[in-house]
Amino acid sequence: MALMDSLTKPGPRLLSIDALRGSVMVLMALDHVRDFFHTGAMSFSPTDLTRTTPILFFTRWITHFCLPVFMFAAGMGAFLWWQPGNHTKGQLSRFLWTRGIWFIFVELTVMQFAYKFSISFKYPIFLLILWIFGACMIGMAALVHLPTRWLLVLSIVVIGLHDCLNRLDASQFGSGSWVWNLLHQPGIIRSGSISFLVAYTLLPWIAVMAAGFCFGGVFMLDVAARQRIMRRIGMAAVVLFFVLRAVNRYGDPAPWSGQKSVALTVASFLNCTKYPASLDFLLMTLGPAILVLACLDRYPLKAANPLIVFGRVPFFYFVLHFYAIHILAVLMAWLRYGGRAFTFILNLLPSMGGPAQLFPANFGYSLGTVYAVWVLIVVLLYPVCRWFAGVKARRRDWWLSYL
Repeated sequence: MALMDSLTKPGPRLLSIDALRGSVMVLMALDHVRDFFHTGAMSFSPTDLTRTTPILFFTRWITHFCLPVFMFAAGMGAFLWWQPGNHTKGQLSRFLWTRGIWFIFVELTVMQFAYKFSISFKYPIFLLILWIFGACMIGMAALVHLPTRWLLVLSIVVIGLHDCLNRLDASQFGSGSWVWNLLHQPGIIRSGSISFLVAYTLLPWIAVMAAGFCFGGVFMLDVAARQRIMRRIGMAAVVLFFVLRAVNRYGDPAPWSGQKSVALTVASFLNCTKYPASLDFLLMTLGPAILVLACLDRYPLKAANPLIVFGRVPFFYFVLHFYAIHILAVLMAWLRYGGRAFTFILNLLPSMGGPAQLFPANFGYSLGTVYAVWVLIVVLLYPVCRWFAGVKARRRDWWLSYL
C-alpha cells in the first residue's frame, strides 16, 4: 500500500497506478465504516447468505478488491523503483525489510489503539493489513534477488496451487501450529495471557506482491503495448474465474449453490473465500483490477483528482481514516445515548469480536447511514491528504518515506 507512495515519484505512467490504488482506498473506507456503524455488522457477517440482503452483500463484496490491489500495486512499485537503474537489488532489499519492520511495528502499536481505543490485553492483538504488508515486504526483500522469470513462475504456482494446502489443519502441527497460522490458516495464536488474531496469512499474499513485482515490467513498454498486455491478462483472469467457478470443483473451498432468489444465487457465485484468499478470489479481483488499470492508463486523471491524491499517500490515509471512523463512531454514540455511551463504546465493538452484552440490543445504524458516514469520511480526508501529498512532493526528508 504505502510502498508505491514511498518508492516512486509522480509521473505520467504512474498516475494510473495511483488512481487504481486510490479507488480501492475509497472502497476500503466503506468497509470499515460498515464495521463500526452498521447494526447488522454487530451480529452477523454480510456474506452470510442465510441472513444478508443483496445490497448488504455487495456492499461488502465490492471491498474485496482492496487488499489484492494494494498488494499487487506494492509489487509494481518495487519493480519500478529498481528497474530504471537508480538502485541496486541490495538497496531495494534493504528498503523492503526496513519498511516491513516499520509496518509491523505500527500494526502492533498505533493501529491496535485505532481498532479498540484501548491498550488492554483482554482483547486479541489484531494482525491485519499492515501486518501482512510488513511480513510480505520482509519476504520480498529476499525474493527480489531471484531472476524475474523464476519469481514469476513461483508466484503463479503459489497463487494457483496453494488451495491444495487447505486440507492441512494447524492442529496437526502440535506446538508448531502457530507457524501454519502465520503461513496459511487464519486463527488465534496464544502466547501466555496474550493472544494474536491472524486474519491474513503469508500465502498467498506474498505471491500476489511478487506477481505485481513481475508485472511491473509491463510499465516499461510503450503505451499501446502495455495496454494490450494488460487487457489480455485481465480478461484471461476474468474468463478463468468464471470457468473455474462454474465448474465448482477447484479454486475455492466453498462451492456456490442455488439460493432462494436470483440475486442471492449470484451472490453465492461471487462469495469466494478471502481468509486465506482462494484462487477464485484472486482471479475475481485482480482480473477486473488489471482491466481498470489499462483504462486508467489510457485516460489518466488529473493530479487533483481525489483518487490520485489518496493513492499518493496511502499509509497516511490508512491510519488517519481508521481514527476518523472510530472517533465519529464514539461521537455518534454519545449523541444517541448520552453519557451512558461511555460504559460500552470504548470497548471493542461486537463486529470485531467485542462483548455484545455490554452494548445496547439495537446498537448500530442503517445501511443508509453507513453510506452517508462513508461519504463524509472521504470528503473530510481529501483536503488533509491533498495537503500531505503536497508536502511529500516538495520535500525529501528521509522520515517522510515512512509515512
